[in-house]
Amino acid sequence: MSTALAKQINLNQPTGGVIVSDESSSQGSSDNLRDKSEGIVGQIKVTEITHVASPLGIPADEKRFWWQRNKTYDPDAIATQPSVFDDPDTAKEYQPPANWENLHRFDPSARWTWGEEHRLIRKIDFKIMIWACIMFMALELDRSNLTQAVTDNLLKELKMNTNDYNLGNTVFKLAFLCAELPSQLVSKWIGPDRWIPAQLILWSLVASAQFWLSGRESFLITRAILGILQGGFIPDIILYLSYFYKHHELSIRLGFFWTAMSLSDVIAAFLAYGLLHLRGLHGYSGWRWLFLIEGILTLVIGIASFILMPASPTQTASKFRGKNGWFTTREETIMVNRIIREDPEKSSMHNRQPITPKLLWKSMCDYDLWLLYLIGLMFQIPETTPSQYLTLTLKGLGFGTFKTNLLVIPSTVFHMITMLALTYVAEIWGELTLTAAFGQVWALPFLVYIYLVDITKINKWLAFGIMSLLLSYPSAHPIQVAWNSRNSNAVRSRTVSAALYNMFVQAGGIVASNVYRADDAPRYKRGDRALVAICLGNIGLYIVTKVYYVWRNKSRDAKWNAMNEDERLNYLATTTDEGNKRLDFRFAH
Repeated sequence: MSTALAKQINLNQPTGGVIVSDESSSQGSSDNLRDKSEGIVGQIKVTEITHVASPLGIPADEKRFWWQRNKTYDPDAIATQPSVFDDPDTAKEYQPPANWENLHRFDPSARWTWGEEHRLIRKIDFKIMIWACIMFMALELDRSNLTQAVTDNLLKELKMNTNDYNLGNTVFKLAFLCAELPSQLVSKWIGPDRWIPAQLILWSLVASAQFWLSGRESFLITRAILGILQGGFIPDIILYLSYFYKHHELSIRLGFFWTAMSLSDVIAAFLAYGLLHLRGLHGYSGWRWLFLIEGILTLVIGIASFILMPASPTQTASKFRGKNGWFTTREETIMVNRIIREDPEKSSMHNRQPITPKLLWKSMCDYDLWLLYLIGLMFQIPETTPSQYLTLTLKGLGFGTFKTNLLVIPSTVFHMITMLALTYVAEIWGELTLTAAFGQVWALPFLVYIYLVDITKINKWLAFGIMSLLLSYPSAHPIQVAWNSRNSNAVRSRTVSAALYNMFVQAGGIVASNVYRADDAPRYKRGDRALVAICLGNIGLYIVTKVYYVWRNKSRDAKWNAMNEDERLNYLATTTDEGNKRLDFRFAH
């Protein structure tokens, strides 16, 4: 929502809004328009709520997290938040286009309570978010099981060395990176509810085919194909989830989303422990059975995804999901209007509307997001490099194959906890940049220790503890993905920026895969020195980003506050500025 504009509208007064001449839309609002005798709704005392003068909720009443809902929380208070749709002069400038898939539920006069909204969010979590997490777990299972496979002599049996292993990771990430934007464009064209399940099925077949790897060439080919087919999945699913959640809700859900990835790593460790014991079955190595069976699991999830992914909040009805869909008319009305009231730009494109080359280029040239892309490139390198070598490092310290796979679990579990905690802190504190930077502060002392001390010559359990603490760092990835989405402020820009951000993240993975080199083994002191320098540079990068967005917002405040009310309304009616280039938009930081 345009926060600066909202401040100019008399938000605490009941307004009539814009009446939409749609039967189903009127039905959705009339359910909520009932007489109340001497009631308190929000902070407005009313004797009757009418279709013309329905009160709005007070922004300060929103309790984002369950522990904030103490005895003063009123589930019957109006939750409908003020927006640009409450003023007839501005509402017409944000009217959704005729081809928007949710238009029949758009109703600016709709009102609902906090109790209704929170029950609906829980239902969305159950119906939409849980399956999104399961699909992500399938992605992680098939892209990271290589770290388990190498503990079972994969490199030796395929006649490869650690440089070949690095090259395989690089090829995968490069292919993943190159597929990000094309995949996102396909998803926007045919719909993520169709494209994401297709991706799952296609890559599961390739993942299973790794059972028949014969050497370096087949290894590199399969890594490349996997990268191409898996690339784009993450920005595709983020765009899809943005149809159902507000910005702050999406940040927290993405925290759980990446927690699902870490949970997948834990499950993968246990699976590897069992599947690698199949070594010798029918004369095949354990790592071959690992690839085959985990690929089949993903195939099942991909087929189920065609059934369990509706196209939008108002398109859940189907042969498998029921002719009436998952949500009632009332729930659809609340879903659509609470989202669009916060961010009117979410209605600017149909969910199956393609991005034109002109729009693509325009989004790529959005310089206000470039610092976020640069952060995406750099922020995970200090931790990714050691994590890729964790299993090899543990084996080098003297731990056996099966114990090595179990020893990665503690750092993965603590990483889940710290990442979720960091995501919650960012939203509660209302501070994105400095909170995100904490992951670098966490990693720095451990990186310095590893650089100064040869952990290959100290007690193996101490070395394990140092590595585990380093890799338990709180990742800012969920914060930054949602941050990038917020600062895009348009479906067109959000679609492209999500792919570009993740492309830079994958590029950072390519860099991380080549920091440790065979001629620097086993200490990797040169590589550790580079990681320390990058970590320090990242802290500075976050500070620069904070300063930039504060400056941009202050510059816009000065221009906006210099206008009178008529000039602001004229700007809204005539401006060609779009998305985050509008004077009434403020960057999150």
